[in-house]
Amino acid sequence: MSSRIRVLVIGAGTMGTVHSRAYTRLEDAEVVGIVDPFDFNPRLAIDLNVPQYRDLDDVPGSSYDVVDVSVPSRWHLPYVVEALRMKKSVFCEKPLALSLTEAEEMVATAMTNQARISVGHCVRFFPEYVEARSLVQSGALGDIAVVRTFRGGAFPTAWNDWYANRNLSGGTLVDLMIHDFDFVRWVLGPVTRVYAKTTRREMNRIDFSLATLRFASGAIAHLEGTWAHEHFGTRFEFAGSQGILQHDSFQEKPISITRTPEGGVALPQSGDLRSPYDLEIAHFIDAIRHDLPFRVTIEDAYEALRIALAAESSAMTGVSIDLQPTTPARGGVTL
Repeated sequence: MSSRIRVLVIGAGTMGTVHSRAYTRLEDAEVVGIVDPFDFNPRLAIDLNVPQYRDLDDVPGSSYDVVDVSVPSRWHLPYVVEALRMKKSVFCEKPLALSLTEAEEMVATAMTNQARISVGHCVRFFPEYVEARSLVQSGALGDIAVVRTFRGGAFPTAWNDWYANRNLSGGTLVDLMIHDFDFVRWVLGPVTRVYAKTTRREMNRIDFSLATLRFASGAIAHLEGTWAHEHFGTRFEFAGSQGILQHDSFQEKPISITRTPEGGVALPQSGDLRSPYDLEIAHFIDAIRHDLPFRVTIEDAYEALRIALAAESSAMTGVSIDLQPTTPARGGVTL
């Protein structure tokens, strides 16, 4: 590996651009090329002064060390699997995939090729979420009984309006609320039962979902996700035997301005001096550089997806879904 870790970014849309900018702010990493299969943003490669390619196969394998996969969720699988087979380290935007079959193939490929992969569950880098986990796990709130979360904003617009197609994005449960599924599992541990309801009104550009999770600890979480709000915001509340912890992003600033580029997606922001997206990418590069554990593993991403898909199944059938402690992956691999 060269003195600076060379990154090839696949996808030049909202997250590809965010990740590319984050890499450029690191002293020990550099973006060496952009793969833009869908012509998201031809300006990105020009602005970064790097080559632009149509496909991963067009890029000499010796020219990069890391692959950042930031195309829409439906196309994660082929790029992730190809990069892992080349034994490249991979950063994949969330959700890992849109089906457990695809996710299991990624897990098996990573293990077979002993290649490293982390997934963009960026909430784990927002300081308020990190502090909440620390307080809960320290016992400051006592035994947690009930958790509530909210995440929502306007219906996102992007390339070919792909968020409006559940087969491409997964809708609010799989694309949006997967952040909170990952967060509450990160804080409280395994989920044993899922029940959910959701609207299915994509033609009206409205999407709203509710999910209830039961944990092995006995705690209950109620999660709400919506693409029907004017402004993006998040909330959470942990109620324990010794106290209540609350966060509301709508109350953090007396004046709030939201700017969404044309054809872009509104992103949650933090009041911290350093962007959580920068922290996420810096952690990924540092873990690669020094062979350290990832804060978000592929197993974490798989479990978040498993919860999200169980919620989707529950919403479709009207019944609760029980989750087993472990799930076998392809090739005999067990998470």
